[in-house]
Amino acid sequence: MKNFTLCLLFILLITTISYAQEEERDSMKYETEELVITGTRTLEKIIDIPFSVFRVDKKELMFGKKVSAKNVLADVPGLFLQSRYGNKDIRVTIRGYGTRSNTGVRGVKILQDGIPESEPDGETVVDAIDFTSLGGVEVVKGNLSSIYGNSPGGVVNFLTDIYFPDNYFTSNNQYGSYGFLQNGGKVGVKTNDYRFFMSYNYRNLKGFRDHSSEYGHLVNSVFEGYLGNKSSITVLSNYVRGINRIPGALTREQFDQNPMQARDIAISQDFRNESKKGRLAVKFKTTFGKNDANELEITGYGGMKDFMKTDDEFYTISTRNSLGSFVRFTNRAKVKDRNNMVTVGMDFSTQSGPRTVYDNINGNKGLTVVDQFEDLQSSIGFYLEDQFEIIKNKSNLFFSSRYDRVSLSKNSLQFHGYTDTSRIFDNFTPKLGLNYKLTPYIALYTSYGIGVDIPAVSELDNNYTTSNTKYTLNPDLKPQNSQNFELGIKGNILNRNSEFMRKIKFEATFFDYVVRNEIVPFTINQNTFFRNATRTNRLGVEVGFMCEPFEGIELVTNYTLTNFKYEDYSAVIQGPSGNTTENYNGNYVPSIPRHILNLIFNYEFEISDKVNGLLQWDCDYLTSMYVNDNNSESTPSYFYGNVMGGINFTVGKFNTVFYAGINNIFDKRYVGYVNINDFYGRYYETGEPRSIYSGLNVSYKF
Repeated sequence: MKNFTLCLLFILLITTISYAQEEERDSMKYETEELVITGTRTLEKIIDIPFSVFRVDKKELMFGKKVSAKNVLADVPGLFLQSRYGNKDIRVTIRGYGTRSNTGVRGVKILQDGIPESEPDGETVVDAIDFTSLGGVEVVKGNLSSIYGNSPGGVVNFLTDIYFPDNYFTSNNQYGSYGFLQNGGKVGVKTNDYRFFMSYNYRNLKGFRDHSSEYGHLVNSVFEGYLGNKSSITVLSNYVRGINRIPGALTREQFDQNPMQARDIAISQDFRNESKKGRLAVKFKTTFGKNDANELEITGYGGMKDFMKTDDEFYTISTRNSLGSFVRFTNRAKVKDRNNMVTVGMDFSTQSGPRTVYDNINGNKGLTVVDQFEDLQSSIGFYLEDQFEIIKNKSNLFFSSRYDRVSLSKNSLQFHGYTDTSRIFDNFTPKLGLNYKLTPYIALYTSYGIGVDIPAVSELDNNYTTSNTKYTLNPDLKPQNSQNFELGIKGNILNRNSEFMRKIKFEATFFDYVVRNEIVPFTINQNTFFRNATRTNRLGVEVGFMCEPFEGIELVTNYTLTNFKYEDYSAVIQGPSGNTTENYNGNYVPSIPRHILNLIFNYEFEISDKVNGLLQWDCDYLTSMYVNDNNSESTPSYFYGNVMGGINFTVGKFNTVFYAGINNIFDKRYVGYVNINDFYGRYYETGEPRSIYSGLNVSYKF
């Protein structure tokens, strides 16, 4: 397996070098200007960053259904997304990180306009992001614990579209199968002194499974004011309120019989999540010094969240209040005629609030308080990164390191005598990267670093298998540590004067991760607990290729190959005859397909200066996935395709965008979400069947 992946990468490298040499012989004019801020926390060209970085551009977000992160990120190479229904419980997986999550996102840092959506312990629910108002998405794949902390899988930064050319108001409207309705509006106003953006969306979705309805209200706003030519202050806020009902996972027999059904107890006990949360952030940014070589950014934010969850036994109410801040200073200078950029920074966040557990009586709160806790989380981190140009205009050396201290506790508010419930995690995460440009537009890169992923508070709930069941937090669950190596090549080539292959964009990455104390989920009833696997090895290749063979035609191919295996892992399993110890050495990590292939065909047409549009064919093939550590069951492999067409036309000050599409056009039945290691074998949740949708957005410029 390892030899195969290295050979594949070698072939890609030789092919690209040959192409680069041919380019130089022909003296063709190529250029690239893709800039991102997420990879280094400063604005840099993608070609100069020694990581795998992908940007979803605004043009790609104009048409199509915008309900969940899956609609926006499904075509990012190396990214694997599973969604039970809607957007609330999406599982984002990058190189195996995030797989363990049964609710929310783990191991991958989620940002909105650079502000953390992730909580101090790393848990994230992606419900406060308006996917209809994005100007782009930046995805950095691979270990970024040395810059962001607790993000060994990478970072996803959703960027609001605030850099619009004209003042405008837009009415957004989407309709579709299974009672899908999403309506809202957004407004953008700009002057020489400020920019202001605000959006509102209402969503109602009956759901394609029984007991899977969802509705929600979402408000987002961004104000960016300019203090002279060198400074700005930005105020960002959001508020979301919603509810989604949970149908529950099924056994294989139930899935084969009727994949749209819900568990009987999910209906009788009304499994659901209800949430209300809001956040306010203020960011100050300025440049100073000779040639504006120094940059300072100071940000503070705070939020409040009320959350209610019901399962087969309990009705749980949680309140969480959070505060956070971060400071970053960057200096760009010359060191012996070589460019050097050094950044130092600090991140701080804290969150606290009570969690009260009642009996669940047919979906209603019981009179008896079963238990009551106060969850406390705090995190502080200091980081340093340096990029030094070792070969002028050719090669950069990147070094970063970070120290984090995270404190988690779950204090009982009912008197049971004093018990120390705190868990404190101290982590040091260095990383070294190297970038070498074969041409100004094609670069080799490699990196090696240490990644750390601490368990979230919800993952630290104690269970019957631990060494001391009296503690409220699991005393045995350890942080997940990894040694991460990657080697890749990427390029972005634009030949404006050619009629053939006008644009080529590609990236290929080989990675080899050794993970110690991998955090593994197992489910009893509706409750998920966690344990450690001693050692896991993750080998993989990610390939993304996009080209424009002719004007208006774009072809995209993404392929991911994974070989994730447990090398040292045994666990205590509860069975009818008592506890037994099972050995999983050599087994594959569940819920990860071995092969993922994505093909996209886009045809952009222009009828006149005022009328243009897009036709798209998008299809995916995924091989089977194991559903448990024992590898005793697996999901079937599947192929599905989507079609979409849209038109954009302007009349005077009005602009109209209309689109319609069909997802899963062949109506394939497939497993869209795996409930890993369920004690009762309820592993399967079906993916969305054939569904039709349409949208109409009308804008007025003023």
